[in-house]
Amino acid sequence: MTQTLIPKQDQIKSFQRHQTDTGSSPVQIALLTQRINSLAQHFKSHKKDQHSRQGLLKMVSRRRRLLEYLKRHDESRYRSLLDALKLRK
Repeated sequence: MTQTLIPKQDQIKSFQRHQTDTGSSPVQIALLTQRINSLAQHFKSHKKDQHSRQGLLKMVSRRRRLLEYLKRHDESRYRSLLDALKLRK
């Protein structure tokens, strides 16, 4: 499943710090969350797709590490990112 360019650009614009920011932690977390959510939809109809599930687990652990980094370095941005992406209840 490929992502279209328009939603990805929208995600980048909504979480970037400045005009040329495309790789900061909040941007990476937002893009990973979008990919994780699309794969979750994929698994509802393809329950036995173990290869994609392994990729999903790698993405989830990478997002978790990025979230831990962001929490250590910028707690306010971490809290606002969690609220914007609706990650924690």
